[in-house]
Amino acid sequence: MILFFKLLIAHFIGDFFLQTNDSVKSKEKRKIKSVALYVHVLIHGALVMILLWDIYLWYIAVIIMASHLVIDLIKLYGTNKKNKRWLFLMDQVAHVAVIVLIALIKGYDADFTYFSFHIPAQTWFFIACILFLTTPISIALKMFFTRWKLNPENAGIDSLKNAGNWIGIIERLLVFVFIVVGQFGAVGFLLAAKSVFRFGDLNREHNMKLTEYVLIGTLLSFGIAILTGIAFQQMTGL
Repeated sequence: MILFFKLLIAHFIGDFFLQTNDSVKSKEKRKIKSVALYVHVLIHGALVMILLWDIYLWYIAVIIMASHLVIDLIKLYGTNKKNKRWLFLMDQVAHVAVIVLIALIKGYDADFTYFSFHIPAQTWFFIACILFLTTPISIALKMFFTRWKLNPENAGIDSLKNAGNWIGIIERLLVFVFIVVGQFGAVGFLLAAKSVFRFGDLNREHNMKLTEYVLIGTLLSFGIAILTGIAFQQMTGL
C-alpha cells in the first residue's frame, strides 16, 4: 500500500500543486506541440523518483510519465465545452487506475519499507488524504460548478479574493481531522457555525440562486471530507 499512496501523492502534487494556469492554457492551445505538456510529464516522473527514492524503480517513473502523456493527449484532443467536466473526471480516474494497476502488480511482491524513510503506510495515507482535500477538491468543485456560473448581479455579496476557496479548504481539513479523531459532534458544530454566518448574509441578500449555489457547495465540501475521514478510519482501523 505504501507504493500506491506514494504514487497517489506524486500525482496530486504534480497535477494540482505544480501545474499553473498558464501551463494548462498552453497545453489546451498547442496540445502535442506544447512545451508545458512535456515539462508537466517530466515533473511527474521526478516526483515519483523522489518519493520512491530507489534508482532501481526507474521503470515505474517511466510508466507513469508515458501513461500520463497518453492520457493527457487524449483529453486535450477530445475536450470541448460540453464534455470538459466529464473528461476532467475521466482523466483523473484514468491516472489513478494506472497507479492502482502498478501497485497491484508490483506492490504485493516486493518490500517497499527500505525506501519509505521508516514512515508507516498509515502516515502516507494521511498525507494523501490531506493533499486530496485541498487543491484537488477545490479544482474539482470549481469544474462542477461551471454549469451554474453566477452573473455579477447574482453574486450579490462582495467578498475577499479567493476567500471562498480557502474557507472550503480549511473546513474540509477540519472535518477530516474531526472524523479521524472521532469528534463527530464537532463536525455538526462547524456546519452550524458556518450556516449562521454564511446563510445570515445570504438571507439579507434575498438571492435564491446564490443561496442554492452556496448550499450545494457546502454540502458537497462537507460530504467529501466526511467520506474521506471515514475511509481513512476504516482502512487504518482507528
